Amino acid sequence: MLEPLAAEKLIAEHLPCMPIESLPVSQCAGAVLRENVYAERDHPPFDRVAMDGVAVASSAAATGRRRFRLQLTQAAGDPVTSLESADNCIEVMTGAVLPIGCDAVVPVERIQSADGYVEIDEGQGSLAWANVHRRASDRTQGALLLATGNILRAPEIAVAASAGMARIRVSSQPAVVVVSTGNELVEPGDPMAPHQIRRSNAYAVAAALRQRGFQRVADDHLPDDAQILRQQLRMHLNTHEVLVISGGVSMGRFDLVPKVLEEIGVRCILHGIAQRPGKPMWFGTSNEGRAVFALPGNPVSTLVCLIRYVMPALYVAMGFATATNERIAMAAPITWKPSLTGFIPVRVSHDDWARTWAVPCTTNGSGDFAALALTDGFVELPPGPADFAKGYVARLYRW
Repeated sequence: MLEPLAAEKLIAEHLPCMPIESLPVSQCAGAVLRENVYAERDHPPFDRVAMDGVAVASSAAATGRRRFRLQLTQAAGDPVTSLESADNCIEVMTGAVLPIGCDAVVPVERIQSADGYVEIDEGQGSLAWANVHRRASDRTQGALLLATGNILRAPEIAVAASAGMARIRVSSQPAVVVVSTGNELVEPGDPMAPHQIRRSNAYAVAAALRQRGFQRVADDHLPDDAQILRQQLRMHLNTHEVLVISGGVSMGRFDLVPKVLEEIGVRCILHGIAQRPGKPMWFGTSNEGRAVFALPGNPVSTLVCLIRYVMPALYVAMGFATATNERIAMAAPITWKPSLTGFIPVRVSHDDWARTWAVPCTTNGSGDFAALALTDGFVELPPGPADFAKGYVARLYRW
C-alpha cells in the first residue's frame, strides 16, 4: 500500500495541466499566474516626495539658512516644477514628483509658515535626499516583479496593476463537481427518519474549495444504486474536469463507486493509502483526462483526504507547487500506535513567549466530525507504534 508522499506524487503525475486564459486584473484574485510580470518603468518612476512638507536645496539649508520664500505648491499628480532659487522652497505633498533643484523634504511638522515665507526648525533640511523615495530604488524598468506559478493575492494584484497589466494570463480554474453518495443521507432542513443522517460532507468539501478561490463548484447527491451511479457519473465526466466523490469506496457490498468508475472508463491509479484516517481513498483518470477523487465517506476522512491530496493536486494542475512547508511543534506528548501514517486534528496556539504550538484534539474516530469544529487543521505523524514528545515538529495542514 502506498505511503502518503508516494500517493501525492503519483496523483500529481496523472493530472493534466489546466489551460491558460486571459482575465481582467480585477478578476484574478486567487488565480495562479501563468506569465512573468516585468516592471513597466522604474519603481518609483521619479524621485518621489515621501512626506508632506517643503522641498528645499539641502546645500542652502546646510549653510544654516532656515527662512525660505514659498515659491508655489506642488501636489501629487501635478507636473514637475523647478526651484527658481536656493532661497526658495516649494510646498509638496506625499507622492508628488520632487521639484527640479530640490534634494530634500522637510516634514510639515518641522516648519512654520507666515506671510509667504517658511521657517524650518533648526537642524532640519541639511541632509541630502531626506524624506525622498529615490527613483528606481525599489526596482528598475524591466525587472522581474512576479514569476509564473505564483498565486495572485492582494499584493500580487497590486504589483501586476502597477506594471500596467489590464489583463493577466492565469490558469483556468477546473470545473469541479462534488458528489456525495449514500441512501442514508438527508439534506439539511428536510424531514429525517431515525435511521438517516444529515448530508454534510459535500457542504464541507464545497466550502473548502470556495475558501481557496475555486468558484466553478457544482454539487450532486447519488444513491447507492449502480445504474444511477453509472448514468450520473458518466454525465459529470462529460461536463467537469474534476470529480470529488464522498463515500462508497471501501469494501462493503454497497461500496459501488470504484467498480462503477472503472465500468465507465475511469482507470484506477491508486486505491488505498497507508494512513489513518482515510485509508480507502481512490484516485483515477479518464481517457479524456478527467480526474476523479473518491474519498472515504466518514467526515474526518473526507476532509483529511481533501486537504492532504485533492487541494495540492488541483494547484499542481494549475501550475503552482503547493507542497506545504509549514511545520509546527506539538504542545503535548502523543502516542501513535497504528503502523500507518497518522493525521491528528490540532488547534494552533501561542504561549507567553509567542511560540507556536499544535494542541492535539481528541476525536472519537473518523466519524466524529463535531470534534473538528474550532480546530485549525491536522498534523502528519509517521507510522507507529511510536511516542512523540512535546516539541516534536510535524508537518501542518490547515483546513
